[in-house]
Amino acid sequence: MDGLSANMTTPRATDIRIPGDKDVWVLIGAELLTFGMFFVAFIGYRALEVAHFNASQTALHRNLGLLNTLFLVTSSWCVVQAVRAAREDRPASVARSLGIAILLGISFMVVKALEYTELVSSGVGMTTDNFFMFYYCLTIIHLLHVVGGTVILTVMWANARTGRYHSGNTKGLETGASYWHMVDLLWIFLFPLLYLVR
Repeated sequence: MDGLSANMTTPRATDIRIPGDKDVWVLIGAELLTFGMFFVAFIGYRALEVAHFNASQTALHRNLGLLNTLFLVTSSWCVVQAVRAAREDRPASVARSLGIAILLGISFMVVKALEYTELVSSGVGMTTDNFFMFYYCLTIIHLLHVVGGTVILTVMWANARTGRYHSGNTKGLETGASYWHMVDLLWIFLFPLLYLVR
């Protein structure tokens, strides 16, 4: 029994590592808390105006929302593949995966711009009603995060092309990846909240 115990290894605290820079996790926590308060406020207002919120929601294009969800989920998967490739010392795969994630991020922006254009051209703006006040506030703030995240991905892509990321250096890549996953996570909550919940 003693021999068995001696051969068993237990994880040490030093074996557990938060991916990326610790400071980005403080930022992520603050961002999630801020959006969480917006979500609670939206749910509260919606409870007071259920029929009105449901009626306003019909002006949104669920298919475009679903398409953007697919773009962000797929882009997050690509970023995961980039981190994995760096840990396995496959620099070409790191750059390729990040490049695809960037294109998907840009695709999200284009679809969102088309959606805004159509809504505004039909006379629906931020001051139309409470539903659209929340819709525009939440999605514009999120869109700014997508833009910022895409810039971060582009910097990482440029670094990856020079072979900067490898098994001995993944911290910067993991930091950017963590931020991008947060952007994806926020949309996974926003999509059903704004487009589906009735």
